[in-house]
Amino acid sequence: MKGPRRIACLTAETTEVLYLLGEQERIVGISGFTTRPAIARQEKPKISGFSSAKIEKILAVKPDLVLAFSNLQADIAADLVRAGTEVHVFNQRSVQGILDMIATLGALTYAADRANALIAGLRQRMQQAAETARYLPVAPKVYFEEWNDPLISGIQWVAELIEIAGGSDCFAELAACKSAKERIIADPGEVVRRQPDIIIGSWCGKKFQPEHVLARPGWQAIPAVRSGQVHEIKSANILQPGPSAIQHGLPQLQAIMQRWGVSQAHSKHWS
Repeated sequence: MKGPRRIACLTAETTEVLYLLGEQERIVGISGFTTRPAIARQEKPKISGFSSAKIEKILAVKPDLVLAFSNLQADIAADLVRAGTEVHVFNQRSVQGILDMIATLGALTYAADRANALIAGLRQRMQQAAETARYLPVAPKVYFEEWNDPLISGIQWVAELIEIAGGSDCFAELAACKSAKERIIADPGEVVRRQPDIIIGSWCGKKFQPEHVLARPGWQAIPAVRSGQVHEIKSANILQPGPSAIQHGLPQLQAIMQRWGVSQAHSKHWS
């Protein structure tokens, strides 16, 4: 076996990719937030949370490579580096970044051919979604809510997937902000002013509660609220920057937009 033999994955998406590449034998530890594939939770030890981890627990599985993500795991990564461990910290925030992460993992594990095939499949899925989106009468305005207290709008790859599915992100100007703090919508009235046609909730790590959204003061004036276009996409399907966002999140976005398009056609027909 070439490359690292004992990989510790501190985030869910790297575990997901290594399984998709058939390189799961290399994995010696995973994040407790891992959901895909389900078997990973049964056969791999959980060695970390997301922003919290005990360094001793990670070192105990004797990794020769640790895979981490972003500034949120920078302190953990720094401690591991000081302990003499090799660490690769990914920082993908866009669809292209997700594809590049897959290519990098393919190179690290000498599975470049399988990585390229996986990337080609994901590109094809996005192309098909974009072609279907052309049948929408117009691009619906979409408000994507990543958190409810305070209100936080969607990150860049989510905004890009909304666009691929045929929508327009209401807060596109915030999507490029890497930090969630930079995507806070201080005034909930701003969502009302932007008049989204569709609201999608994906509260990171907890269940979306549409009744809370419907009860917000003044939100009855939002087209999405009036027409019942308030939906949930579970965070594991769209808020992890890996294949799941494209394989599972994008089809759900697409279904929501297509149903909206049908309802628009019906309302025009009867008006």
